[in-house]
Amino acid sequence: MRCSRSVVLLAGVVALLPLSALPAQDEKPQPRLSKAAYGKTADGSVVTAYTLSNSQGMKVKLLDYGATVAELWVPDRTGTLGDVVLGFDDMKGWTGPGNAYFGCIVGRYANRIARGKFTLEGKEYTLAVNNGPNHLHGGKKGFDKRLWEFVKSNTAEGPNGFVSVSFAYTSADGEEGYPGEVKAQVTYTLTQDNQIKINYRATTDKTTIINLTNHAYFNLAGHGSGDVRDHELQLFADQYTPADETLIPTGKIAPVEGTPFDFRKPTKIGARLDKLKIGYDLNYVVNPPQKKGSLAAVARVREPKSGRVMEMYSSEPGVQFYTAGHMDGSVIGKGGAKYVRFAGLCLEAQKFPDSPNKPEFPSAVLKPGETYLQETIYKFAVSK
Repeated sequence: MRCSRSVVLLAGVVALLPLSALPAQDEKPQPRLSKAAYGKTADGSVVTAYTLSNSQGMKVKLLDYGATVAELWVPDRTGTLGDVVLGFDDMKGWTGPGNAYFGCIVGRYANRIARGKFTLEGKEYTLAVNNGPNHLHGGKKGFDKRLWEFVKSNTAEGPNGFVSVSFAYTSADGEEGYPGEVKAQVTYTLTQDNQIKINYRATTDKTTIINLTNHAYFNLAGHGSGDVRDHELQLFADQYTPADETLIPTGKIAPVEGTPFDFRKPTKIGARLDKLKIGYDLNYVVNPPQKKGSLAAVARVREPKSGRVMEMYSSEPGVQFYTAGHMDGSVIGKGGAKYVRFAGLCLEAQKFPDSPNKPEFPSAVLKPGETYLQETIYKFAVSK
């Protein structure tokens, strides 16, 4: 797949303040990277936290455990920083039963595969069934529960400056039932204009399937501020993939028009939640990029009280919109926050769910000699 760093410009309905309009800082540090020991896994392996920061005050803390976005500090319209992703304060939380893939990289196949089975080159493969009757997010010990290796970091100063860090993980042939040894790498980049770029790269020595994504739960009012019902969402997707009661797509592609899934215009997430049993958890078909070779505009989210705005762009054909309907306040997150129902929203760039069993969907097959590439950008700003 061809990836580009070009960004599609959105004709937003809410005017955005330039970064220079934020309250001035006495001193603006250049982009930088710091690291510190964070904790240990159950087997005693040391987990390291890498913190990327830019001159706008924005910063992101990454763990090599699951290549996880543990914290994401973004300014509001007054310049006050807030941590806008759900997560935990220590490894007990990250490795405990309450961690619903918060902030991590999921794979080898993000989302669901029906009945944990698929056929590739005439051979049937069996995977773990860990979500009702289906396989979810790579199985019982997917990429999210692995310790990734730090590869490198880069920093550049100036108006176009950035700071980045890369992690790598080698998934053995047969791991969680998948064929082929896969060498995966993910690079997180924080730019001076408050973009987080996530670039993925993977190769294999045997024909396999791959579908990687980041599973951050966003709440632009702050991770412990309640639910996301008042967030305004616009999805640049005219179609979605209807699914059965276990969230496996039927294979059809249907228009969103006339359904509770229509977010083509900015709409409060809570506007139609009462029409859904579990909230939103479905795959949208992203509209093609407006310009050849560019990333597609996927979504725009605005939180009215803080003024924070997040725009999403991606090279992927689909995006899973999820509103954490399973949460009930029993999960205790950072700073003792209780994560209530709809406490966060996920926008997961992806191939379509169950693509290995649906040849009409975009292919998730990776062969030896090929390179899996993906790029997704989350860009932050503020509105008036």
